[in-house]
Formats: sequence, C-alpha cells, structure tokens
Amino acid sequence: MLFEFIEANSFFLYIKQIISLIFKNLLQLPICLVHYSKLKYNEHMKKILARMRRAISDYNMIEPGDKIAVGLSGGKDSIMLLLALNKLRSFFPQKFEIVAVCLSLGFDGYDTEPLEKLCNNNEIDFVREDTHIGTIVFDVRKETNPCSLCANMRRGALNNAAIELGCNKVALGHHYDDVIDTFFLSLLYEGRIHTFSPVTYLGRKNLHVIRPLVYVPEVEIKSFVRKNNIPIVKNPCPANCQTSRQYIKDLIKNLCAQDPIIKTRVFGAIKRNFPEWNEKANS
Repeated sequence: MLFEFIEANSFFLYIKQIISLIFKNLLQLPICLVHYSKLKYNEHMKKILARMRRAISDYNMIEPGDKIAVGLSGGKDSIMLLLALNKLRSFFPQKFEIVAVCLSLGFDGYDTEPLEKLCNNNEIDFVREDTHIGTIVFDVRKETNPCSLCANMRRGALNNAAIELGCNKVALGHHYDDVIDTFFLSLLYEGRIHTFSPVTYLGRKNLHVIRPLVYVPEVEIKSFVRKNNIPIVKNPCPANCQTSRQYIKDLIKNLCAQDPIIKTRVFGAIKRNFPEWNEKANS
C-alpha cells in the first residue's frame, strides 16, 4: 500500500509539473506573437520601402524641405503610402514633412475616427476636409458615369487643401497595377495611349503630384495590410466596385491567369515608350 501511495503521488507530481510548464509557455506566447508580428511587419515594410525608394530616386520625387500632403482615403493603398512615407522619413537623407489629408465626400457612414487614431499612434498630422462632392455628383448632377467627375473634384479639393496647409507636393497611393489598369482604360474607353505619370507638375497651383508606390504591386500592399491587421475604412460610394476600372482589373486578372508575365510586359512597354516614365530623363 505504501509503495502504491508513493507511486500515485509521484504520478500526480509529474502531472503537476507538466501543467505548470504548459501554463508557463502559454503566458509567454503573447510575447512571442508580438515579436513575430513585428518581424512580419519589418520584412514586408522593408520590401515595399525598397521599391518605393527606387521610384523616388528614379523620378526625383522628394527633395530636402518638402512638405507633402498625403491623400488618405482610408483604403489599403493610401494607408500603405502614409505608413511607408512615415517610415521613410525616419532615415531618408532628404528631410521632409508629411501631413495626412482626408476628404469626406458627404456620404453617410464614412467614419474617419480609425484614420485619425492611426495617425495619432504614428505621430502624423491629420486633417479632415469636409466637402459636398457626393451630393453634387449623385444628387445635383445625377451622373450616370460619376467616377470621372468625382475624381476631378476630389483632386481639386485635395490640391486646394495642400496649398492651404503650406505643402508643395501631394502624394497619391497609385501603385504598379494602377499604372497598367489606367493604360488599358485609356486605350479601350478613350481610344488613346495614355497613363498617369510618376510625377506631375501643376503649373497653375505650383504643386507637384508624386506617386511613390508605382513600383509596388497591389498584392504586396494587400499582404502587408492583412498580416498586420490594419483597419481599412469602407468606401461608402454607391458606385464602388461597379466601375469600368473594376471591369479592367478583372479582365487583366483573367489574362494573367493564362500568361503570368503580361503585366511585366505592359509595364516595360510603358517605361520604354512614355518620356515621363524614362527614369534617366528624370534623374
């Protein structure tokens, strides 16, 4: 009996030790997860920053003393641009300032509080500009194809806000895939061979518009945002995801399913044939 009692106690002691070890590891698990999360963030940010720095260098996008208004819509692209530029200014040789400018178009349900928190947490100045663009486009003008007018009005409002804030440049979140999508949109819907430029000078407003993400594929932005659980503010526009641009994106996706390097060829053709995309001419 005595031997059995000792054996039983030894068994329970062994179980107790195992349970203690499990709880000890569980208590350490959140710390491990935090470190792993930071590692993923650094790896993804490093890759995106490398592409962004190359674009900035190729097209001389940023100069010492620049104050840049970053258009912040709340979508993945504008958030990625803001965070990447904020990270870049901590070590970039040319010192520059950024301010996040968020346009409210007047749609119900557009909550900018998460964007303001994001900026506060990263020590970025945040400015919200309230407009009536949504009302003008949909209620007053009743546009059947609202995107073009809306885009022009948003650009005008953002540029005016930038000037009022003392900025000399405006940064937009257009990425690698947007360059290609815009090329096909212009070709198929406008009958012209065109896409936007990495840098555009607006003479009337004395502003430069820069697009630092033009070398960054959309898939990398999606991956960064998803793996870092960055909150995205939903676009309340009634025309969202029902546009010609979305049709073109789907068309290119289907083409790439048959030939994965179609985007590479198109982007290469753009760089070779559009003078404003010739990095040597801009260096």
